[in-house]
Amino acid sequence: MTSSDQLLLFNRQTSVHQILGGGLFADVILWRQKNVTLAILILTLVSWVLFERSDYTFLSYVSNVLLLLLLILFLWAKSAQILNRPTPPIPHLQLSEENTNEAAALIRDQINMLLSVSHDIALGKDPKKFAKVSAYLVLISIIGSLTDFRTLCYTSKLFYLNLDKKVFTTCTRISIFTRS
Repeated sequence: MTSSDQLLLFNRQTSVHQILGGGLFADVILWRQKNVTLAILILTLVSWVLFERSDYTFLSYVSNVLLLLLLILFLWAKSAQILNRPTPPIPHLQLSEENTNEAAALIRDQINMLLSVSHDIALGKDPKKFAKVSAYLVLISIIGSLTDFRTLCYTSKLFYLNLDKKVFTTCTRISIFTRS
């Protein structure tokens, strides 16, 4: 099969590798560099086991590391004042008003669109959309009761990579069914 004959999911014109930016990141995500991907997975597994066995959560770990960092910088700055040395080189970080306004406008537009669609569904103006949303929510609920989110992400990625063409034909059938 030539590259022009391959079925590409969601009418994409480029490969998943190109969509992910090519290079090392895409190779690791798509298991093209098996040693690096395996090392990342083993490191993740070891850290997860350590957190599980010690009953130590990731959030508390990050919080303690940041607290230690803050303490070190505070003591460095105070000792620098006492010893007449330069203070620690900490850059002044600040969000620009322009970037904040753009992000807020984007979030506001998305939320307004969601609220508008929800309003139409709640008032019964679009029964087809109500049926679709209900079906998807029931499907998500069933899948969510069978597995946790992390396992779902791993298995769906492996499922897609191994069954790309079958997933494409199924998604095409679903999209044709939902359009009508």
